[in-house]
Amino acid sequence: MIAARRERGSATIEFIWLTLLLLVPLVYVMVAVFDTQRAAYGVSAASQSAAQAFVRSPDVVTAERRARTAAQLALDDHGLPAATVTIACLPSTADCLAPGSKVRVLVRTTQPLPLTPAVLGDQVGAITVDSTHTETYGTYREGR
Repeated sequence: MIAARRERGSATIEFIWLTLLLLVPLVYVMVAVFDTQRAAYGVSAASQSAAQAFVRSPDVVTAERRARTAAQLALDDHGLPAATVTIACLPSTADCLAPGSKVRVLVRTTQPLPLTPAVLGDQVGAITVDSTHTETYGTYREGR
């Protein structure tokens, strides 16, 4: 007859170590992906809002100020740091707010990865996210 063997293992300790080794990196990657996705949504909303604010303005000077303000409000809503906003009138700067013209707004920001030490610098562990939105002034609108 075979004697029943008693196994005195450490399954609990092995489970805890495997959880730490596998689950913690997975959670970090998920948080990093969600932060990057939030930044992508933020710059997309900022570029769209800025372009729409630009074409609804009475003149070019007011349009640029309103576009920058709209972009900053959208970025603040998404909890993003300051971004660069580039506004370009198409086909030329002289044709801004003319019937058939377009405005292109590019919003770019750098999203740092979570838990990245600031000692190493700003660009270490960061992802640059940008969005471009083009809004048509309208062919049948009155020029301003």
